[in-house]
This record gives sequence, C-alpha cells and structure tokens, in this order.
Amino acid sequence: MTTDTGTDWAAWQESWDRQQESYMPDREERFRIMLDMVEALVGTAPRVLDLACGTGSITARLLRRFPRATSTGVDLDPALLAIAQGTFEGDDRVSLVTADLKDPDWPGRLPYDSYDAVLTATALHWLHSEPLAALYGQVAELVRDGGVLMNADHMIDDSTPRINAAERAQRHARMDQARQDGTPDWAEWWRLAAADPALAEPTARRFAIYGEHADGDMPSAAWHARVLREKGFAEARAVWCSPSDTLLLALK
Repeated sequence: MTTDTGTDWAAWQESWDRQQESYMPDREERFRIMLDMVEALVGTAPRVLDLACGTGSITARLLRRFPRATSTGVDLDPALLAIAQGTFEGDDRVSLVTADLKDPDWPGRLPYDSYDAVLTATALHWLHSEPLAALYGQVAELVRDGGVLMNADHMIDDSTPRINAAERAQRHARMDQARQDGTPDWAEWWRLAAADPALAEPTARRFAIYGEHADGDMPSAAWHARVLREKGFAEARAVWCSPSDTLLLALK
C-alpha cells in the first residue's frame, strides 16, 4: 500500500522481512508452524494479540491464512508501528496500540479483555528475565481458558557451549554472505529508515527510547516453559526449533 505521503509500505515490509531473514533463515517455517498450532488449538477465526508486533509480520501472515481472524498489535517502537499503520490502514480487523510492555498498566490499553492466542516472535529477548516473567503473568490473565501463548525467539541452552559456538559461527558466516549479496543488516536498515522522510522522525524517537539494541536475556526453552507453568498455563513446551531459535507454546 502506498499512502498519500508517497511511502511504499509494502516495500518497507519486504525490506524488513529480508533483513530479518538474514539473521533467521527459517523465519517463514517458524511462522507456518505458529499458525498451524493456532489452527489446531483455537481454530481459524481467532482473536489474536500480536505482542511486540513491530511492523506486523505475524499479523500479515495471520490474516493471509485466516481472513476471519482479528489482531491487536502492541508495540512501543514508533518507526515499526508507522510501517504497521501504513500497511494495515483501513483494515478493520487490525488495531494497533502503543504501549510499553514493562509498564504494569499496558493491558489496560488493549481493546479486549481476553484473547484466543497471544503470539510474539524475535522480540521478548529485549527483556531481562525478571520483567519477562512478570509479563508472562500478565499474558496468562489475557489468554482465555483453552487459549495459547506462543513465543518464537532465541532461547539459549548454556549446557551445550560447543554446539552453541558452532551454530553461531555458521549463522554469522551466512549473515556475512547476505550482506555481500546486498541485504541490509540491522544497522544499515535503520540508516535507510532514518533517511526516509516518512520514517525519519519516528526513527529518531525510536532510538531515543531503545538505543542501539537490546541488553536483555535469552534463557533456555526449559526456563520459559517452567515460568509459563508457574504463571498459570497448564502446559508448555517447544513445538518447533531450529539450531538457533525455539517456538515455545503454552496452553491455558
């Protein structure tokens, strides 16, 4: 969608996807499994909370697969939310909320009190373990009985250092090749965003909020599963993993 500002939001979405895929080559497979499990557990017309939604990557794939779904995207990043707003403008299935997930009152900004599914990807590693555990407790209150939370993210098992080192070396070699092939890395992507008249101001605000990158934690999948059960979910386990990422599903 191109708006009256002349900004091609579809092109920005595509650019974001390519940049993210350079770090996570299995990203689309991960999304596919996430939506498979949505369908298996809560059906094809779910009310979804896209947590730390960014540009709306999950929401876009959700609505493409399940046209009767609805999605609430919540994030604090002004630039990524601007892309999401441009992308979904006029689509009454989507609502976007600006909120800080570290603010204990953020659920009060949502349009609904409960959701069939809460979905998030490559986002919650921005949080340290203590605020992440608190967030899981809040999410448990938002998910209806029988509903799900799925978190796809880097979850590091410190008990396998040699495996971790080998995976990291291979991943970085792949990332270097993607740079050589012309895919912008994280820093270059943000330089491009700052140069776009429609994104320059929200990008400046974004860096004022976050700085260059996260300093959060990446605990193991076992940690996530244990904490989710402690916070009110009945079951929790990994339903997909790659060498670097895990999709953790918790059932209320």
